[in-house]
Amino acid sequence: MPISHAVWTVSTSPQEIKQGVLPSEQMLEDMITAQPRILSSEWMLIGRQVDTGFGGRIDLLALAPDGSLVLVELKRDRTPREVVAQALDYAAWVEGLAADDIVDIYSRFRPGQNLTSDFRDQFGQHLDDDTINDSHQVVIVAAELDASSERIVSYLNDRGLAINVLFFQVFDHEDTQLLSRAWLIDPGEVQVQAASTGRRGEKEPWNGEYYVSFGADQTRNWDEAVRYGFVSGGGGTWYSNSLRMLNEGDHIWVKIPGKGFVGVGRVTGSRIAAKDFQIDGRPALEILEAGYHREFSDDPEKSEYFVPVEWEHSVREDQAIQEVGMFGNQNTVCKPVTPSWRTTVERLKSVLK
Repeated sequence: MPISHAVWTVSTSPQEIKQGVLPSEQMLEDMITAQPRILSSEWMLIGRQVDTGFGGRIDLLALAPDGSLVLVELKRDRTPREVVAQALDYAAWVEGLAADDIVDIYSRFRPGQNLTSDFRDQFGQHLDDDTINDSHQVVIVAAELDASSERIVSYLNDRGLAINVLFFQVFDHEDTQLLSRAWLIDPGEVQVQAASTGRRGEKEPWNGEYYVSFGADQTRNWDEAVRYGFVSGGGGTWYSNSLRMLNEGDHIWVKIPGKGFVGVGRVTGSRIAAKDFQIDGRPALEILEAGYHREFSDDPEKSEYFVPVEWEHSVREDQAIQEVGMFGNQNTVCKPVTPSWRTTVERLKSVLK
C-alpha cells in the first residue's frame, strides 16, 4: 500500500503537524545537491542533469563506496509508471558507462575537481578503474506512488534489478517546513542486490554461499575475529546494513580486501550492535583491542556491528588466498550470482579445508 507519513509534537498534549507542499520538485533537487544526506550519508554525488545523449537527462548520479553507480530520478510531473520506465531506460545507458565517461561527468559537475582524490577524501579508499560501475542501482524520489507502481518496483527488485523508492513528505511547522523520508525497500537489501548481481554478463542462480568482506586494519583485527568468532562492519550504514542479510546457519567465505580469502564458517546469530555484543559474558569492547568504531558505539548509523560465527577453517592474514579470477567486492556482505563466485568457492573448498 502507498506509504504515508504523520508527524506529531512530543508533549503531554501532542499536536499533529500539518502536511505541506514544496514549491517545486526542482527545490527538492536543489536541496539534495546542497545536502546529499537527504538521500544517503554513504553516497557521493557526481552528476546533475546528466545528458544521456538520446534526449534524456538523469536528475542525479552518485557513487557508492564500492564504486557502484546510483541513478536518482525525481518523479516531477510524470505518472508513476512513466517515471519507473524512464528510470529503467536511463539505467540501460548508465550500465555502459566506462571509467573515462564517469570522470567526464564529474568534471562537468565539479569543474576543477579530481574524482579520484575526492573519492578518497570521502570514503578513505582508492577508486579502482577496473571495478567502477561494476554494478548500479536505481532510486526513484517521489511524494507518493500508486500501489501498482510500488508492486512493479518490488517485483523488479525481487527479480534481481536493484531499484528502490524514496518517499518524501513536507510538513509546515511554525515558520519553517520539515522534510521527512521513508524507503519502500530496506536500502541495505537493495545495496546487496546491486552488489550481488554485478555488471552485465553471464549470471547464474545463487549457490547459497555468502561473500563477506572483512576490512582488517586499525579498525578491526582478523586474529581477534578468529579467536572470538565474529565478522563485523561499521563506520556508516553502507558498511553495516548488509550484515542484516546474515542469519543463523548461513555459510560465509571471508575475504580481506587487497589480500585474499582467509576463512570459512557458519553464522550462529544475527547482527548485534557493538555496545551490545558480548564475548564470554562480557562487553566485547572491553576485550577487543582494535578500534571497531567504539567512538561511535552510541550512534546507530556509524556504530560497528558484529555477527557471531563458528569458524570451520581459517588462515592467518599473511596466508590469505588470492588467485587470478577470484571474486571480490567492497560490500561487507553480498550474494554473488556471477560464475566467478561459483568457481571461487569451488577452488576455496579445495584449499581451505
